Amino acid sequence: MTTSYSDLRIFIYGPPGSGKSTLGIGLAEALGLPFIDLDSAITRQARQTIPQIFAAEGEAGFRERESAALRRVCGEESAVISLGGGALLNETNRTLAESAGRVICLEASLETLVSRTTAQAGSRPLLVADSGSAAARLAELLEQRSTHYNSFPLRLKVTNAVPSVNQRALQVMLGVYQVSGMGHPYRVHIANGAIKNVGHLLSGVVAPSPVLIVADTNTARLYGEVATDSLSGAGFKPSLLTIESGEANKTVGTVEQIWQAARQAKIDRSGMLVALGGGVVGDLTGFAAATWLRGVSWAVVPTTLLAMVDSSLGGKTGADLPQGKNLIGAFHPPAIVISDPEVLHTLPRTELCSGLAEVVKHGVIDDPVLFEDCAALAGRPEAVCGDALFVARAMAVKIRTICADPYEKGVRASLNLGHTIGHGIELAMNFSLTHGAAVAIGMVAVVQLAERLGKLKDLQLSARLSEVLTGLGLPVELPVELDHKACLEAIRLDKKRAAGVVRFVLPRQIGEVETGVEIPENLLREVLYDV
Repeated sequence: MTTSYSDLRIFIYGPPGSGKSTLGIGLAEALGLPFIDLDSAITRQARQTIPQIFAAEGEAGFRERESAALRRVCGEESAVISLGGGALLNETNRTLAESAGRVICLEASLETLVSRTTAQAGSRPLLVADSGSAAARLAELLEQRSTHYNSFPLRLKVTNAVPSVNQRALQVMLGVYQVSGMGHPYRVHIANGAIKNVGHLLSGVVAPSPVLIVADTNTARLYGEVATDSLSGAGFKPSLLTIESGEANKTVGTVEQIWQAARQAKIDRSGMLVALGGGVVGDLTGFAAATWLRGVSWAVVPTTLLAMVDSSLGGKTGADLPQGKNLIGAFHPPAIVISDPEVLHTLPRTELCSGLAEVVKHGVIDDPVLFEDCAALAGRPEAVCGDALFVARAMAVKIRTICADPYEKGVRASLNLGHTIGHGIELAMNFSLTHGAAVAIGMVAVVQLAERLGKLKDLQLSARLSEVLTGLGLPVELPVELDHKACLEAIRLDKKRAAGVVRFVLPRQIGEVETGVEIPENLLREVLYDV
């Protein structure tokens, strides 16, 4: 079942002591949802503790109360709900929970469970045995229920690590995030087949209204009808505008086309623009939304890996000028981001590789495991197509970063790793290289800058990064035909310069970067001629 964001229910299940409540509270906070502990709901309703209910009514009486409480929460709106360790043994309860939302079953070692439950054994009637220890009773209970717990498709092995680590893993598994800090929070939804449910998902964000879908010539042909039908089926009134594809068309002239189409589609303050495409479509549509009627809502349905993991997130919108990329723009966060990894099957290999450059960048910035996942894709970038877990993990780095620094006053600058030089290369090459290819070269260049400035903690980083990028079909050397003078000039005009000075992000080791580094121009020239 696919739930809309108006009725997003997530059930946290598993054996006693697996950390359901702790994890549930953290997840609810991260997603901006209420948290419900089903056992607490039962005790409030009964005005008795769970041991008191067991003593008066037995386990059968408690289970009846549990089923009634579950029916109540399934009739309410969005929430994260932690369940008792036996709540779904009843098949009727299980069917109800699985039809109302998503169930995640937690797993933990017996030692972990024992350590967490020993002090609370008195408040857990099923762990109070006539003879023997609570630990022995817990082991017996786990053996009895092992087949049951293992039957749930979504299972998360929890560790004794910091709770936020388990929470991050859970969000990757669910493919649901909330981005906050830029006014109204918005959710990010990652799921195979999501493009067919765009209308259903949008209906949880805005009331049915006129909608303008903006797509390029490729995405209009592939997905225009699917998106239009989905929106119509959900009660929206969709119109479709097709623009020319490619960075060369990321201009104010194209933005004007979108404005005119919005006028014809009767998009008012209650209406919405929907970007259906890659980064160019998203940036242009978002900027048009930011400026039409002084700002209307918009949604992003990214169709490239690059757009999914990068440009669809963070609310940056804009258009290019002949002098540089994104020199016109605004921060205007979307109402929702809907990513469907299955659409990646239609991408050319070069576009997949381009997107993987951004994923590698995220690994270098803040996720060594993600970096190694990229290394494992050497020679087979197509393996990411339809891999919702990989895409969700790749998106997580940017989501964490922009939540911490939405308007790029500090840590968000780390996301510019490789981009300052990369954008200069793109402009000097008249966009004949893919964005990812340019960023890959830019990352190799800044590693060399870091090395020459004595900032590297891992002296093998240059070789390792080049190896991973090469394995993904990405270049690590400047094109021989590059106009170095034009590239340097473009770098000097970088939009992120402050007080006339361009500052760089330098990697120190996988998972750690330094921002705001000023580079002497002679050193920059040196490296650009050496890469």
